[in-house]
Amino acid sequence: MGGLVKLLDTEMVRLAVGLVLALGFVVFNALILTWMERKVAGHMQLRIGPKEVGPFGLIQPLADATKLLGKEILIPKAVDKTLYYLAPILIFIPVIVAFVVIPFDSYLLVKDINVGIVVILAFSSFTVLSILLGGWGSNNKYALIGAIRSVAQNVAYEIPLLLALLSIVMMSGSLSLKTIVEAQKGLWYVFVQPVAFIIYFIASIAETNRTPFDLPEAESELVAGYHTEYSGMMFALFFLAEYTNMFIVSSIAVTFFLGGYNGPFFPGFIWFLAKVYFLVFVIMWFRWTYPRVRFDQLLNISWKALIPLAFLNLLVTGGLLKL
Repeated sequence: MGGLVKLLDTEMVRLAVGLVLALGFVVFNALILTWMERKVAGHMQLRIGPKEVGPFGLIQPLADATKLLGKEILIPKAVDKTLYYLAPILIFIPVIVAFVVIPFDSYLLVKDINVGIVVILAFSSFTVLSILLGGWGSNNKYALIGAIRSVAQNVAYEIPLLLALLSIVMMSGSLSLKTIVEAQKGLWYVFVQPVAFIIYFIASIAETNRTPFDLPEAESELVAGYHTEYSGMMFALFFLAEYTNMFIVSSIAVTFFLGGYNGPFFPGFIWFLAKVYFLVFVIMWFRWTYPRVRFDQLLNISWKALIPLAFLNLLVTGGLLKL
């Protein structure tokens, strides 16, 4: 009995420490990515980006965060307060849970769960729910349209995303993220499954509501979409979740297709972060390169192209494995 209590204490302590570190990393990562987004946008448009606040503008994200946190939270009279308050809290849950099972290194992992990817994908549904609650609870037509768009978009793009990952699960024979990474020591799955990687990457951009698939928050037509009525700290939670979701989808891509933390010379977590931030850079590159698609085009890309291609890829993978 004493050994069991000791084991539980160890597991609980490790989980608690892991969650605290994950929360700290989420904030730090958001600061890095906001600076990176501005720099990438600046260079893409032949500008400089932030450069006045600190060397190379590195302290600019801190100034922005301080301003955002210091702003008054203005709440419209007609909102449904329960849903309105719940939405920004709910969107943050999958962000923290994902960091529990993502393997940054062979030893840098909070908990190796044998169904790790299922945990991440299951909790990711909270993101769609929170966007719907925020849009509905705001009692604003633009927010509601953005929320409805988000639900339709996420339902459409979850299917090819899951099918792309399923082909890797079939090859590795496991749902554990660490096992999938270890299976790529000889050869990365991106070389064996390039079609699945492309499908996953396109679907993940749509899942994170990034350009060219940012219809739920299209500024030119919906003001800011589902978070139009949010300000101050409540808006900051949506903002943090968006940038952290970019990191999470890139982390899954690296884990499933790019060998995870595997790499020569340098420690595993260095390789992992380098690969992840490269994919994040590509996502930002897309934002400042491609125009926003129409909503009917967005759905057609998924239902008429990605889903049939993902099913075909899965059938070919299963057939080759059987043979």
